[in-house]
Amino acid sequence: MKKLLIFMLGILTYIIGIGMYFTNRVMYMKKKEERLIHKREISAKRLNLEEYESLPKKELTVPSKFGYDLHCEFVEPHTTNKWVIICHGVTENRFNSVKYMNLFLKRGFNAVIYDHRRHGKSGGTHSSYGYYEKFDLQAVIDELKKQKGSDIILGIHGESMGAATALLYGGMVEDGASFYIADCPFSNFRGQLIHRLKAEVPVLPSWMVLPIADRFLKLRAGWRIDDVAPIRFIKNIKSPVLFIHSQDDDFIPAEMTSRLFEEKEGPKKLYIAAKGAHAQSYNENPREYEKVIDEFLEELVLPAH
Repeated sequence: MKKLLIFMLGILTYIIGIGMYFTNRVMYMKKKEERLIHKREISAKRLNLEEYESLPKKELTVPSKFGYDLHCEFVEPHTTNKWVIICHGVTENRFNSVKYMNLFLKRGFNAVIYDHRRHGKSGGTHSSYGYYEKFDLQAVIDELKKQKGSDIILGIHGESMGAATALLYGGMVEDGASFYIADCPFSNFRGQLIHRLKAEVPVLPSWMVLPIADRFLKLRAGWRIDDVAPIRFIKNIKSPVLFIHSQDDDFIPAEMTSRLFEEKEGPKKLYIAAKGAHAQSYNENPREYEKVIDEFLEELVLPAH
């Protein structure tokens, strides 16, 4: 009897240990320091502080329905009804979005950049890889349309987690935006976790870890692994989608974007960059990246408006 109790206690300890370790890694992935993001973007000439500070913009907080505020910047140098909202990836903040914002400002758009939950100046206790973030994006869109009208031409550009967030939002709210650009999204969070487990902790088999992690996520964070699966909702998006990925991305495989592209019905375009690691398609292929966006806008977006 004593041996059985020790055995059961050992199993319970293992389950709790795995569950806490894994969910901590997922929920609280270490964020990059803001000063390091600043330094990186300035050094790479993707952020010119003088130009950025001179832009006509206003800072405001948008309340999330989950009880915290989202820090946003509405950047409006043009008299136009064309707007784009930029969604950054996990561990980043709104300053990582400036390079994409500038790309659209050059094309006559105004822009909104903001910090996702748990990042930058926004509130929120943990990252959910699109589960809660999609509702926060909806709150930002609602505020933008409240201020600028519901008839604006609205694009959503997302990178990595931000791309998954954009697609999850689009799948939740049919035609909530005029177009979407999804740069290196995962097709489903379960597949992404399996991929990262094999790369980072190969001694832990996914079939053993994920069922435990799934239950702990539900208990601790209120969502489950399969709740975050853009591929389940991609057919709900009727607006045009431009899918982007780097062929050499070993963090989120390019095959995930290819599968999303195949499942998307209606207007769509796919660009697989020849160079670049994860979230580096624009940094490594800026001319091709901008050319693809121009073609996407000219062929699939602007003629409809």
